[in-house]
Order: sequence, then C-alpha cells, then structure tokens
Amino acid sequence: MTPDHRELLPISAARAANGALTLGGCSLAELAERYGTPLYIYDAATLDRAAASYQAALANAYPAAWEVAYAAKAWLNTATARWAASHGLGLDVVSAGELAIALHGGFPAERIHFHGNNKQPAELAAALAAGVGRIVVDHAGELAVLNELALARGARQPIWLRVNPDVDADTHGHTRTGHAASKFGLGLADGTAEAVARQALAMPGVALLGLHCHVGSQLRAAAPLALAAQRLLELAAQLHAATGWRLAELSPGGGWAVPYEPQQALGLPAIDDYVSQVAAAVVAGCQRHDLALPRLVLEPGRSLVARAGVALYSVGAVKQAGDVIYAFIDGGLADNPRPALYDARYSALLANRLSDEPPQRVHVAGPYCETGDVLIHAIDLPPLRMSDLLAVPASGAYQLSMASNYNAALRPAVVWVEHGQARLIQRRETAADLLRRDE
Repeated sequence: MTPDHRELLPISAARAANGALTLGGCSLAELAERYGTPLYIYDAATLDRAAASYQAALANAYPAAWEVAYAAKAWLNTATARWAASHGLGLDVVSAGELAIALHGGFPAERIHFHGNNKQPAELAAALAAGVGRIVVDHAGELAVLNELALARGARQPIWLRVNPDVDADTHGHTRTGHAASKFGLGLADGTAEAVARQALAMPGVALLGLHCHVGSQLRAAAPLALAAQRLLELAAQLHAATGWRLAELSPGGGWAVPYEPQQALGLPAIDDYVSQVAAAVVAGCQRHDLALPRLVLEPGRSLVARAGVALYSVGAVKQAGDVIYAFIDGGLADNPRPALYDARYSALLANRLSDEPPQRVHVAGPYCETGDVLIHAIDLPPLRMSDLLAVPASGAYQLSMASNYNAALRPAVVWVEHGQARLIQRRETAADLLRRDE
C-alpha cells in the first residue's frame, strides 16, 4: 500500500510480510482463493468509526435531539441492516424491497424513514403495515393516497414533507437533487410546499412532524446544505405563523463527499466541519424565526460505507490496442456501472504482491460487451501479470446496490472482515439464480 492510498482504503488496511494486502487482519489473496473474484470486502472497523464520527459530531455540535440515519440506497443487505440497527442508526429506504430487507434484518420499523418520489399504493400499504416511523411525502397525490390508506387502517401516520429548496450544488448533474427543476420534492418558490403542508395539517390520517430536503451527492462544501436548511426553516416559520404548527423534526439530507482517488482527499473538509456548519445554520435559523430547535436528522449513505468497501478483481490478459494498453479484469460494468453513468474515477493497487518495477499506464477494463466497460482510464500500475489481484478502494457505496446481471453476469460475493475473521454475508449468484424467475 502506498501512502497515497491510506485515505481511500479501510482503516484496517495493511501489508503482510509477503506483500499481500490485508483488511481486518485477513489476506485478500486468501479471500480471493476461498471465495473467488470479483469479491467485495467490507471492513467492520471502518464502518464502526464512520458511524461513531457522525454521532460524535452531532452530539458536539447540536444542542437538541438528533439522529444519524443511514441512507440504505448506498447499499443494503441483511448484514448492513443489522449493523445499522446495532449502532443506533435510523434507516432511509426508498422501495418496498429495501423495506423488506431492513425488516428481515431485524431493523426496528419505528426508526425507518420511507422515501421516494413515486411510491405505489402497495408500497405505502406495506409501510403502514410494518409500522414505519416516518413516510416522506413527495407530492400532493401521494399525500391523498396515504391519508386514505391510513384511515382505512384506523391509523394516523407520522410524515415528513420533501421540499425542493431550489438550491443548486456543485456536483455531477446526475446527482443534483435540490434545484428547481429536480423531479424530487415540493416547490418552495411557487407555494406548492406550503399549500401541501396545509392540506396535510387538515388530514386526519397523517401527522405532519417534519420537513426534509436533499440537494445532491458528493458535496464538498456544507454551504448548500446550510442554505437548504435555512429555507426549510423559513417555510416552518410561515406555517407556524399561519396555522400554529410547530416543526418537530428537520432533515436537510446527506450527500457528503468521499474521495475515490488520492488527490480527491485534498481539501475535503472533515465530517466534523460539515456537521458543525449545518448544525449552526439550524440553530441560527431557529433563533431568527423564534422556533424551538427541532430534532435534527442527517442522512449519510456514501460517507458511512464507501471507504469500508474494497472490490477485488483478478487480472486476465494485458492487451495492446493501438496506442493504449488494456488490463482486463473479471468484473466492471455489471458490478460497478458508476464510471459509465457518472464518469466516476477510481484508483487501484496490487493486492497480492509488491512490485518495484516502473509503472505502466493502462486502462482497466472488464469483460462485458460495451465499449464503456472501462473501470479505470489511464492509471499507472506496475506491469500486471495474469492472475494478479487488483484492489479498488472506496467501493462500499453505489456499486453493489447498482449491480446488474448484464450479459447474464453473476453478481459477486460479499464478505465481512473483523478481528482476523471473514464472514460471508452475501453469496455469489449462480446460474440457477438467473433461471429461477423464468417460466
């Protein structure tokens, strides 16, 4: 491991005497031999530290009640649901499938927030039946359906309203979620958010407790989040003046950035700094509008789990093509579509040995039938040999959750490492899995 990779790899990463990379005290070469590749490895120590960092930051910065809720879309399976529950986190889900996984993992339903901009009636009914703590309403039509479903059950469902704060963020266009033309949330500028809030307050099947927004992902500055929180507090003040309603809970979302390449770590503020700026904005806004401090809910996903995960691939052929060299690996587009979707950049390092040979510039490409199946463009690596292992850091978020069966690929196995022990938490798919749904 080079010093450049220390900020990207899990905190337990080390090199064994034979040069093999280890995580959680486990040799990646031995894990590859035992479980095959592609293989995803999650380091428990890194996950634990990330959760503790958020919780400590909020405890230090915010003088009222707070919660850290894991945004499960980053990646969810039974093991991560259990981990989040055991660390006192809330959980954001965006589908009936994610809800089912969370419940299967024993996650307390009352700590679940159900998000989504087009929840189907069956999904809302499932959330009500499960006793989900908060349903985050995206539009007036959903509010009306939810009210009727709740009344039919004789229930009064606690809700938040998702508000579009019209705050742009300096991030990739595909991950901006708070600008005026976003598909998410109720508009502030045109009065929609206030009008729907008034409707909610008049409905007997719902209890409006809070306001929510999300401005984007991979944010490297807290200012957009602070501005969004201020705008939600302005709406809360308007509603209080007009109706007497009091804001009990406020969620300005998540979206804090993580580095994928060594240079991206430079200048990225620490989680403490980000949390303190958002908390200060909420406190100042409440003082300005004479509002009691609400329960503050932050919803990190990527910044909780990305660094904890490493993707491990086996190298196949190394091939000259024109003026470029391709190093082929046994994964890529099917298990990680982010480079094709977002031009996402990654780093990589040899995991099975050390090398002092001069580096060679290569494109790390997968086996799938797409020109865009290039995981890493133009990276300098030691000359690679067939059966070498490449470790790709910062692979814990939005890879497995976006993985597909393109070209009938089998989705990879996942292991959890801790104190020198590896535990399989998701087996590799088989051809039988692919055929199970066919008639």
